[in-house]
Amino acid sequence: MQCPRWQPEPQPGAEFYPKCESKLASACSECGARNAADDGFCKKCGRPLSTSAAPADLRQAAPGTYTPLHLAERILTWRSALEGERKQVTVLFADVVGFRTLAERLDPEAVHTIMDGCFDVLTRCAHRYEGSTNERGH
Repeated sequence: MQCPRWQPEPQPGAEFYPKCESKLASACSECGARNAADDGFCKKCGRPLSTSAAPADLRQAAPGTYTPLHLAERILTWRSALEGERKQVTVLFADVVGFRTLAERLDPEAVHTIMDGCFDVLTRCAHRYEGSTNERGH
């Protein structure tokens, strides 16, 4: 790589040219394509260009409490392969018709119990297909 304005060549692993503050372009470790210095993903193959965003302790970023242990372990085991991965997903959004009226008429604990039952059914369905739930809206 040649600095657009200066010499000498940068040292291996350098992020900037030695005589100026121009950021180096990065090459994809997967396909070798050249990408702009600030690109997060390769323009050619879609792989992440930097792994610096990964947390040092994966247990701190563990999946939520609604994910069964066997799925959480699988996610943690394959996390490095999954980060930055693009894939087709199915998203379920459920809205309870008349919820506000129901919540105004019933005791809060009763509403919580009813909604927990709904979330449990939906969560079990997701887990059956190795899916996960991200939010319980109560």
